[in-house]
Amino acid sequence: MIFVTGDTHGDFTRFATGNFPEQKEMTKDDFVIICGDFGGVWDGSKTERYWLDWLESKPFTTLFVSGNHENYDMLARLPVEQWNGGKVQRVRPSILHLMRGQVFSFGGRRVFTMGGASSHDISGGILEPDDPNFQKKKKRLDRARTPYRINHKSWWEQELPGAEEYAEAERNLNGCGRQVDWIFSHCCPVSIQEEISDGAYASDHLLQYFEELKENCRFSYWFFGHYHSNRIIREKYVLLYEQVIPLH
Repeated sequence: MIFVTGDTHGDFTRFATGNFPEQKEMTKDDFVIICGDFGGVWDGSKTERYWLDWLESKPFTTLFVSGNHENYDMLARLPVEQWNGGKVQRVRPSILHLMRGQVFSFGGRRVFTMGGASSHDISGGILEPDDPNFQKKKKRLDRARTPYRINHKSWWEQELPGAEEYAEAERNLNGCGRQVDWIFSHCCPVSIQEEISDGAYASDHLLQYFEELKENCRFSYWFFGHYHSNRIIREKYVLLYEQVIPLH
């Protein structure tokens, strides 16, 4: 069995048995896929470790792509290994980060993964902790209730892919004839974003890459999160947030 859901932000209570009773029939050979903003690798706290252990104890394997709210410094310290044809980082024995630009084969399906997205809740900008005026700027923004991020604490430039990740994506897609069953990402093609947000979000190079991918890759469904809603667009683009839906 394979299920997919949207952003969790470190809150895994949707996977409690009462909320997700289907797990009673699942084993570690079955998968739940999170479309970015996993949030379980964030601060290394005791609370975080508790919830990761709790998720590990569930009778399924958890897979996730990266979002814009991930601690990329912590993720970078995890070793990389091969799994079902692509690269992963193992957070726990059955909690795996599906890395960017990878093509996997599992559940009888071919899957392409490309995590990442631009943070939008940063109208106050990115603060540098070593800035002599850091506290003054932070206090002013807090007082005005203006959202901001702190570099390497709540924001990382790695939220968007780099050139090597795009190059690897192209190599892997070309290697499978640019044909997959499912695509899992955090954000979506530019034209889909415009349709669901009425132009509220700016474009970036990842969204533009996805727009090209939309035209030059064959796929059955594209699953993504990021926009905190549950919606089907143009029949094959599936935006998810709290819902946990079965794929087969």
